[in-house]
Amino acid sequence: MNFWSLSMRDQLPRKTILIIEDNALSLKLFNDILQARGYSTLQAMDGREAKEIVEQSRPNLILLDIQLPGVSGLDFARVLKEDAELQAIPIIAVTAFAMKGDEERILESGCDAYLAKPISIEKFLNKVTEFLG
Repeated sequence: MNFWSLSMRDQLPRKTILIIEDNALSLKLFNDILQARGYSTLQAMDGREAKEIVEQSRPNLILLDIQLPGVSGLDFARVLKEDAELQAIPIIAVTAFAMKGDEERILESGCDAYLAKPISIEKFLNKVTEFLG
């Protein structure tokens, strides 16, 4: 690789992912995996903080825990998808809810995809790549 190809690559905008997760260990895991793959990350531990970040930063993708303090992830997804300016941002629910009917309920709330915890790193990255290329 020469100087010019390195310079051009470094100037490409990085995709930004907002991680909404109230469990500090899961938040760190997702953050570390995504940053190691070259993504820029933003973090929130509750729905109110997340909504402010989404409005200010317009991330390319949202990873959303369903069990959040204050506002549930399902309610957060519904509110986001009702907002004409924000509804195009894809949301991947990452949750411990893995019972029959949970996936359908999560997708009906406005989430674009669903991953069950504990995650497989390979499936996790494949799903992120599916939405961000």
